[in-house]
Amino acid sequence: LAGSAGYVPAIPRLGIPAQYQTDAGVGVATQGGAKVKRERTALPSGIAIAASWDRDAAYAGGAMIGDEARRSGFNVMLAGGVNLMREPRNGRNFEYGGEDPVLASTIVAQQVIGIQSNHVISTIKHYAFNDQETDRNAGNSVIDHSAARVSDLLAFQLAIEAAKPGSIMCSYNRVDGAYACENSWLLTDVLRRDWGFKGYVMSDWGAAHSTVAAANAGLDQDSGFPFDTKPFYGRPLAEALGQGTVKPAQLDLMAERILYGMFAQGLFEHPLQQQSIDMPGHAAITRAAAEAGTVLLKNERNLLPLTASAKRIAIIGGHADKGVLAGGGSSLVYPVGGNAVPGITPVYWPGPVMYYPSSPMEEIKRQAPGADVRFADGNDPAAAAALARDSDVVIVFATQWAGESFDVPMALDGKQDALIDAVGAANRNTVVVLETGGPVAMPWLDKVGAVLEAWYPGTAGGAAIANVLTGKVNPSGRLPVTFPRGVDQLPNPAVPHSGDVVYREGAAIGYKWFDAKAIKPLFPFGYGLSYTQFAGSGLKADVANGAITARFQMRNTG
Repeated sequence: LAGSAGYVPAIPRLGIPAQYQTDAGVGVATQGGAKVKRERTALPSGIAIAASWDRDAAYAGGAMIGDEARRSGFNVMLAGGVNLMREPRNGRNFEYGGEDPVLASTIVAQQVIGIQSNHVISTIKHYAFNDQETDRNAGNSVIDHSAARVSDLLAFQLAIEAAKPGSIMCSYNRVDGAYACENSWLLTDVLRRDWGFKGYVMSDWGAAHSTVAAANAGLDQDSGFPFDTKPFYGRPLAEALGQGTVKPAQLDLMAERILYGMFAQGLFEHPLQQQSIDMPGHAAITRAAAEAGTVLLKNERNLLPLTASAKRIAIIGGHADKGVLAGGGSSLVYPVGGNAVPGITPVYWPGPVMYYPSSPMEEIKRQAPGADVRFADGNDPAAAAALARDSDVVIVFATQWAGESFDVPMALDGKQDALIDAVGAANRNTVVVLETGGPVAMPWLDKVGAVLEAWYPGTAGGAAIANVLTGKVNPSGRLPVTFPRGVDQLPNPAVPHSGDVVYREGAAIGYKWFDAKAIKPLFPFGYGLSYTQFAGSGLKADVANGAITARFQMRNTG
């Protein structure tokens, strides 16, 4: 299929169907520079889904993108990113489920279960310790094995046990010196012997580096095209078999694991047939997910939700008159209607920088017909401040573009901090809506009245943001990651570097690090406000059959 991620040919004489593979975790992507882009529905980013803390939302999103994959002619989806956020500047944090192994594994597992309900194999990836993009093809992650098993590997273990994915994707980086895709401790000792995984391991694209070492370590499928200068399996594997460096029993085991994954997800019994897609219905699913994952971080003087008294509303920056930002790289989904803001560099890999055509400003206008809504692009802070002074409420949309193959500073792009500073000084009734891939510093926080973290909210993100701003939806998202005040609070404050990356913090990821060091972050893990107040009472816990059941009463106290 044009623009697919990969293809494994069928073997008709044995009745084995082909594998048609597509990226990735937020929807059906188009790869390979295909001229005709496959227009599909994009979920909010993985970190946004995790911010919902909602199993049902994760499952519904997975079922939706799995349905689109199948109807598009794909039976393998390269989804299920469960890497923990050790490094807040990792360019791919937006694809993953946050910093806590239980939360991340729970959310990702539900998404994978949803995908596989469509007889589509889902991976869980990137196994393991692919925690930064800098030097990702050769960098060496160094960590104590006992700490690894109760942090990063625990997230994989719990997700695999709950979701039973057809495949695991091994990562580009090295782990304790050996490439992940030829690391027998990861692929055989931990994954197969300790966890009992029965499916197959595929490499990330170009992550295999050998034939004999990889096959004997437990790599079943080399997914190298077009990144490998030569294939490591195929003819080289046949030669290794002939030379006795790979035993026939190992080859049988590799084939058995691949077939197990295909049989388990029904690829034999459910042949592919391209069909039409319910795009409006799927837009409603992704909008609901974006609403559930939006986090209200500050709401001074109950500035939000917007009220009828706000007659003059200024909207500034972030191309909010056009659409909402998406993350870059292999996970990028092309939306119906194309890029709302074409031409922003980079226009090629890991771009294009994509704005989905769901304008928050237009949605706010629809929901506040009596208000005078005006827009400034934010390129001139003085002009933006002048507009702010003449407004009842100001909404600044601030963005940070992140993506595969690069890491980002823990800051907004360009001069947006200065813009927010100027606007906040001009009008205290300033709301900042963040569209970011992860945590950012907020040097202007004390000058604004409200902050809303919308992440990358997907193809219906503009409507979701407007629904939260206007109070149609009460924000219920909670942070799945810690927001540090600055890089000096991190275990490794220096910019991500090449070579050995030593995780001296061990299992103390995110809030565990902050707790251990008694450091006060900007916003803690699990933080999130609401437009109302709740009170709990009558907490009771019972133990029966090895399980603890907690019960309590929750009241909306207004």
